[in-house]
Amino acid sequence: MKLKFTKMQGAGNDFVVLDGVNQALDLTSEQYRALADRHFGVGCDQILLVQPATRPDCDFRYRIFNADGGEVQQCGNGARCFARFVYDQGLTAKREIRVETASGIIAPKLEDDGRVTVDMGPPRFEPSEIPFLAPTRALTYALEVAGRDLEISALSMGNPHAVWRVDEVENAPVAELGPLIEHHPRFPQRVNVGFMQIVSRERIRLRVFERGSGETLACGTGACAAVVAGITLGRLAERVVVETRGGELGIAWAGGDQAVFLTGPAVSVFHGEMEI
Repeated sequence: MKLKFTKMQGAGNDFVVLDGVNQALDLTSEQYRALADRHFGVGCDQILLVQPATRPDCDFRYRIFNADGGEVQQCGNGARCFARFVYDQGLTAKREIRVETASGIIAPKLEDDGRVTVDMGPPRFEPSEIPFLAPTRALTYALEVAGRDLEISALSMGNPHAVWRVDEVENAPVAELGPLIEHHPRFPQRVNVGFMQIVSRERIRLRVFERGSGETLACGTGACAAVVAGITLGRLAERVVVETRGGELGIAWAGGDQAVFLTGPAVSVFHGEMEI
């Protein structure tokens, strides 16, 4: 079949966005992998599927598939591109929408400067909700990886995250330790791995090895998780600029059970069709 798509990017985190409102879509994991393939397909970190809402208090349903074809619960940079897509394609005239995801409801809003802010909901810290195998909740956890004892933060932003603070992010062993932490047995659903360098109380540098996709140029939920981890440890302010390899993201969190807000760019790159 011939599949219409839009290629988008948010701070270098790139997506293939599919309109499941105006075209019937029921793709297999193999077909999602084919779309994501950078040599034989369109190429992307994730595929985003726009669908009609299944509940009356939401405008759309949002599904995310990683480059390996597996479905995941949440993607912050993708949520911004989702909001830009449905507005630009005329699927809604609203500048602020409510979207159902596998991990709950999010609320993206188009800003006047062209960026998009997403209410990502509150972070979750209970090990059973991440999920992470630990007897009790703690600020940090010891994690043995390849003979090294790492001190990590573990939390969920609708998807699982491990955050490890490093002295210099450019020299961090992302390629070496990223896949080992992602598949660590204490994370039964695997995990996104953030390597965070704290520059000041208002700025960090971050690289993320994403579950099912490898290292990406930016990760919205990873940026949220890193800032939340830094705030809970008393090292960061309530508003933080996150430097990623693909650009800057703004994160705001007032602590406790308050929602985390993610702000950043969302850009359409091109539209196309692919026989799949």
